[in-house]
Amino acid sequence: MDIIRPALHHVTLKTTRLDEMIAWYGVVIGARVNFRDAMNAWMTNDAANHRIALLSAPGLGDDERKSFHNGMHHSAFEYESFADLMLSYDRMSRAGIEPAFCLEHGLTISLYYRDPEGNFVELQSDNFGDWDKSSEWMRTSPVFRENPIGVFFDPRRVFEAHAAGADFAALQAAIRAGDYAPSAGMPDIGLPMPSPAPAS
Repeated sequence: MDIIRPALHHVTLKTTRLDEMIAWYGVVIGARVNFRDAMNAWMTNDAANHRIALLSAPGLGDDERKSFHNGMHHSAFEYESFADLMLSYDRMSRAGIEPAFCLEHGLTISLYYRDPEGNFVELQSDNFGDWDKSSEWMRTSPVFRENPIGVFFDPRRVFEAHAAGADFAALQAAIRAGDYAPSAGMPDIGLPMPSPAPAS
């Protein structure tokens, strides 16, 4: 029997910071509340009844070792263009919301933000502007096979280069080459990182 493939509809998150989460998702993805009560909220940023659900209950609390535990790493939202991604980066930066880290994945340019509960949200644009082309690149590219995670970059410097009129293909190649590497070194990506090898 053929599989009937459903579309992803929504993500549900547990929270003890309901008001803060509602405000954050409102700024970051333009979500508005369709319904809320004292403990829960259902939000959407399109015509669907909800795309983000927020549930609260007595007994919930923060997990100081969240990065070391199994679970969802991030949800992701895609813009139609790199220009839209950059406009959104600038809008959120002016609102005081900065990415936790940014990656050029080869198939996408991606900005990862951390919500008030420590969940990551990826905002991305497809580097090919065509899912068939980016899927084919992902399946067949030796570049992706060698480095499927990608290259970290400084979003402010990339935004400024884009705003100054840099050609996207040249800018993407420069990011991939490490020309826009962040100065702060390896960011916290929400995963356990191996300890450095002891000096010999």
